[in-house]
Amino acid sequence: MSEEKSVRLGSLLRQTRELRNMSVRRTAEKVGISATYLGQLEADVVKEPSPHILHRFAELFGISYADLMQAAGYVPPRKDDLAVEAAASRHPLDAALHTTAPLSEAEREALGEYLAWYRSRHGRPPERR
Repeated sequence: MSEEKSVRLGSLLRQTRELRNMSVRRTAEKVGISATYLGQLEADVVKEPSPHILHRFAELFGISYADLMQAAGYVPPRKDDLAVEAAASRHPLDAALHTTAPLSEAEREALGEYLAWYRSRHGRPPERR
C-alpha cells in the first residue's frame, strides 16, 4: 500500500466526519471502535484498517465502500466480479434459471413435467392454470 493511499483515507474519514458535524467519540461509538482507534485512522497511523470497519464507515457516512477500500489501498471489487460471485453462490439450478437466455420450449416442458411429478410424490397438488 502506498503512503499516498493511506493519507487519503485518513483525510477522507476526518473531512467526512467534520462535514457531518460529528465528534470523534460519537463517530467511533457508531462505528463500533474506540475514539483512540478512530484518531489513529484519521492520522494515518493505521495502515491496513479492516474492511468490515471500512464498511461500517461507508454505511454511517453514506459514502461508497469501494471508494473507502481504494483509499485504504485495497483493490476494490468490480461490479462484474460481484455479479459473478453472487451467481456462483447460488444453487446451480437457480443460476441456470436466472440467466439472460430464456428457457427453450422443451426445457419448460421438461421442468413442468418434473415439477408435477415431484409435487405428486411429496403431497403437494399440482397448480391449476
